[in-house]
Amino acid sequence: MAHPRMYHDDDPHLSELREVCLKFPETIEVESWGRPSFRAGTKMFAIFTGSEEGRFAVVLKAEPEERPALLADDRFYVPPYFGSSGWLGLDFTKAPVDWTEVGELMDSSYRQVALKRMLAALDS
Repeated sequence: MAHPRMYHDDDPHLSELREVCLKFPETIEVESWGRPSFRAGTKMFAIFTGSEEGRFAVVLKAEPEERPALLADDRFYVPPYFGSSGWLGLDFTKAPVDWTEVGELMDSSYRQVALKRMLAALDS
């Protein structure tokens, strides 16, 4: 049985997040656990949480050394299920979204899971 869909295609910030994430080499969007997830090949680097959770956010793989600084910012939180593996959520509803910052966070998350050939394509 498939997980029920937990978002709507017209949710705020989803189209912008798609635009940021799908620019990375060999990235695909897959619906996982009822949410849009973005993968570098087969490895996930971002998940959109939408209207069903009551907040619009992206869950990302944070650099371990960056986690304390990010968590000092109230826009970031430790998400259920993923938080114990070092992932963080960025709540888009806490402040105006800085898409340059989101792009940098997605770049960092992508780089942690991408294959060498993907990174070479990104850096070329």
